[in-house]
Amino acid sequence: MPPITAVILGAGGRGSVYGGYGLNFPQNMEIVAVAEPRPDRLARFATQHDIAPSHQFASWEDVMKAGKIADVVINCTMDRMHIDSTLAALETGYDVLLEKPMSPVLHENVRLVQAAEEYGRHLQVCHVLRYSPFFEAVRGVVQSGKLGRIISVDHRENLVYWHMAHSFVRGNWRNLAEAGPMILAKCCHDFDILYWILRTPVAWLSSFGSLTHFRPENAPEGAPLRCTDGCPAANTCKYNAVPLYARDVNGWPWNAVELMPTVEARMEALKTGPYGRCVYHCDNDVVDHQTVNMELVDGTTVTLLMQGQGNEEGRTMRYDGTHATLYGRFVAGRYSLTIRYHQTGEEEIVPIIAKDESGHGGGDFGIVHSFVNALRGTPDDSVTTARESLESHLLAFAAEESRLEHSVINMAEYRTRVEGEARQKYAL
Repeated sequence: MPPITAVILGAGGRGSVYGGYGLNFPQNMEIVAVAEPRPDRLARFATQHDIAPSHQFASWEDVMKAGKIADVVINCTMDRMHIDSTLAALETGYDVLLEKPMSPVLHENVRLVQAAEEYGRHLQVCHVLRYSPFFEAVRGVVQSGKLGRIISVDHRENLVYWHMAHSFVRGNWRNLAEAGPMILAKCCHDFDILYWILRTPVAWLSSFGSLTHFRPENAPEGAPLRCTDGCPAANTCKYNAVPLYARDVNGWPWNAVELMPTVEARMEALKTGPYGRCVYHCDNDVVDHQTVNMELVDGTTVTLLMQGQGNEEGRTMRYDGTHATLYGRFVAGRYSLTIRYHQTGEEEIVPIIAKDESGHGGGDFGIVHSFVNALRGTPDDSVTTARESLESHLLAFAAEESRLEHSVINMAEYRTRVEGEARQKYAL
């Protein structure tokens, strides 16, 4: 069976990750074209994948003007570009693997799902956690019945402090105008994995959170607009960009500052680029912590907490059932799952076969595997349809509405309302 041919839209961090699948599994996928507005990234990606000059494009619009030149599109453009680029790809005849979130605009998510169904195309969203062995193991335990009936779930998305500063204070997802709510950008993963594991819809939802720390009034006295401008708190501020990005390493997040893999190039970029700014003097307006409380239709209660003051990056969780409690720790290189049985006190360690061949515990390549298998007619039971992915996005938008309005959301009414508003908006 010949490999599936793909066009990558966006050769940044995520585009390079999914493109790497083609390099590691050439029997399954071949990257034959790329669109990227930054010439340095375009040239680097094209060289890595040996892409002909005629198939190197400066924009996704140029790709669509060329007609259908591959089997699929892998869309890794910025969030605000997802709606137009994905609609164009579906109309052109492409099946699409779309980086999450689908869109930072509520009704655009519904429109994308409707369009995929209208065109009869396969639109799959990159909810990569489903494809990590860790969460496969969590799902297996929960659905095995070992825990008994699930009563409550506590799920935490813990961002290490520098990741919060890099992506959501200085970086691309720092404000609503350029991206969208942080609970969507960071946690549509988490809403999706909870729904996949528990298989029960949310009935009621409420949420609280705010931008508490990364504000001008919390800046050290005398702090300049940039870390490179002689900050008096340089030696005591954990967010000081100079030591953070001065490490002699490559890869994310350092290559987000400057693609040239040298410390000197990064230090120069900090003087004018976004990543050199003081975290207390940025144009960020997204939250730095948020809690979402959910009651499922069967009465199970679920709490999702997202916060950006962690000492390490990772997700932690606790599932309490009528027979046992499951404790989980999803931290790169240190995965653990433990069942503790209530009556006997017995402790069972759940084995996890880690696949660190790619990020998110193997999920980054796992999602592309799933996409390829679905197109070849052998979908796995983790495959994320666009319609199913919509649920996680609706939960995130409902959480943001609840946070802003201090309201409790009836999710059945919310789903019906949003679907109707989308159809009216797009005259469907």
